[in-house]
Amino acid sequence: MFKRIAEDIRTAFREDPAARTVMEVILCYPGLHAIWLHRIAHFFWRHGWKNLARLISHISRFLTGIEIHPGAKIGRRFFIDHGMGIVIGETTEIGDDVLMYQGAVLGGTTREKKKRHPTIGNRVVIGADAVVLGAIEVGEDARIGSGSVVVKPVPAGVTVVGVPARIAEKPKIKPLIDLEHGHLPDPVAEAVNILLKKQDALEERIRSLENK
Repeated sequence: MFKRIAEDIRTAFREDPAARTVMEVILCYPGLHAIWLHRIAHFFWRHGWKNLARLISHISRFLTGIEIHPGAKIGRRFFIDHGMGIVIGETTEIGDDVLMYQGAVLGGTTREKKKRHPTIGNRVVIGADAVVLGAIEVGEDARIGSGSVVVKPVPAGVTVVGVPARIAEKPKIKPLIDLEHGHLPDPVAEAVNILLKKQDALEERIRSLENK
């Protein structure tokens, strides 16, 4: 257990340049508190103590502002940065080295008691206020831009933005380490620019034909 806690603290230093001391990380990082309390809740959930697990989860939400259902499966080195408002549903599965920003939601889309929440691959970055809905898969090394709404599977290594989310950047040989929210491409604007260029080309062709 202590090895996992130490690993979580190292992850905080890796992901957050504002982290200064170990004591500060232990005392002042609600994202870590939410993860630690989730592990306790998840233990009781797996062993049939459902009500106790839900109670621990409820206390965690009250203390941290982060709601993680005790049934959610979360991998190692998961880091929540400024986590207020985050919601992670019951059948969510999260891989290793995932980074999630404030207000993000991993939600369900059905009332049926089955797999209804997303599966997040390793090294995925989920931007602030992004929403991922349904039993869809987000591939490894994918990036989800801030405010995006994802309702379809996301291939590995791509960046998606928008409502609904569209692929804005194809995989690169070397994946991005950080998600620069202010520098994400806009697929809608790119499509409009392409149409405008085609329109200019057509107008130029018409003028050349008229001058003949």
